[in-house]
Amino acid sequence: MYSRFLKRVIDFFCALAAICCLSPLLVVLTVVGAFKMKGNPFFTQPRPGKDEKIFKLVKFRTMTNEKDANGKLLPDDVRLTAYGKFLRSTSLDELPELFNILKGDMAVIGPRPQLVRDMVFMTPEQRKRHTVRQGLSGLAQINGRNAVTWEKKIEYDLEYIKKITFLGDVKIILTTLNKAFIKRSDITEEGSDTATDLGDYLLASGRITREEYDRGQEEAKKLIAMSECHSGAEGDRIHEVEGSREKG
Repeated sequence: MYSRFLKRVIDFFCALAAICCLSPLLVVLTVVGAFKMKGNPFFTQPRPGKDEKIFKLVKFRTMTNEKDANGKLLPDDVRLTAYGKFLRSTSLDELPELFNILKGDMAVIGPRPQLVRDMVFMTPEQRKRHTVRQGLSGLAQINGRNAVTWEKKIEYDLEYIKKITFLGDVKIILTTLNKAFIKRSDITEEGSDTATDLGDYLLASGRITREEYDRGQEEAKKLIAMSECHSGAEGDRIHEVEGSREKG
């Protein structure tokens, strides 16, 4: 009853209440972000949601759009600003996702929405994580977040969808608040400013070949292109939003 009917209703009103209560903070972060990022303070990116339907996730931008002489985005650690690191350490960059929840793209609690180029490298069993709405936080986030392996992260996601309860969601929310605002832990992988893509992880560990890797990347681009065409968005937006991970 909760997971099928009540969860969406509760998510909607929780997101609406949070937006109302946090509106002054959202306005301040928007203004400061526009100044710090020298332009658009928001970052949007295609992410696979429930039933693998691709939606546009929105966050506060933490990295600049600086490019090299060839027009290619500079490495994440170069583009990540001090202001961006602060947003990540406090998880304030995630606040705009409240609007994704309000719209119905996401839930308050669920598996975190990964990149399309991560999804294509998941096994059919692992892709079952997309049978529910993706969440602002989830079981993987309170058990290591980006500090655990991809296998363990997805294992937590699959564990969550097997038994979704109101009390379980409340526990995840309280633990998330503790980790995000008090401990500020498990934001990134050790020695890295951003999380490693699943395809890169599998390639580096020798679990897939370069040919399989390239094929997966092409599949991801096609899925995004199909999504963009369906929504009527401009095609050149695809490259911009898929150019970097920001934070998972």
